Amino acid sequence: MKRLHVHVAVDDLANSIGFYSTLFGAPPTVTKDDYAKWMLEDPRVNFAISQGSDDREGIEHLGIQSESTEELSQVYARLKAADQPVLEEGRTTCCYAKSEKSWIADPDGLVWEAFYTDGESTVYGDSPALGTLSDSLADDKCCLPSAAA
Repeated sequence: MKRLHVHVAVDDLANSIGFYSTLFGAPPTVTKDDYAKWMLEDPRVNFAISQGSDDREGIEHLGIQSESTEELSQVYARLKAADQPVLEEGRTTCCYAKSEKSWIADPDGLVWEAFYTDGESTVYGDSPALGTLSDSLADDKCCLPSAAA
């Protein structure tokens, strides 16, 4: 079963961890100096927050997290059918996790990722420029790959 992923950029990580822990009734499942993540079952969501990745706060990106490579293949097929450029990043390290992922922007520039995570990492990962995938978002966003020209 797939899981919705929401990543929010925050100004004050500790304050936001307190707020979201109260809201969700649970502490984060992952906590780092610049990042926290809740893997919730009700609602079924991978909710992450990070501090310091850019100059604005709010929704950084949304995503669909698959629980198997087979599910990921199904999601990829829907991305390709969505009539928007798809950036297939492939194997990557992002948000303290090792994943396979692709990216797409909706018609208004909101970035979505589709991914399958199969390991942990001790580092946050690369922060490549977003490039032309979405002109409406800043170029220096964590975990958003640069689009092919």
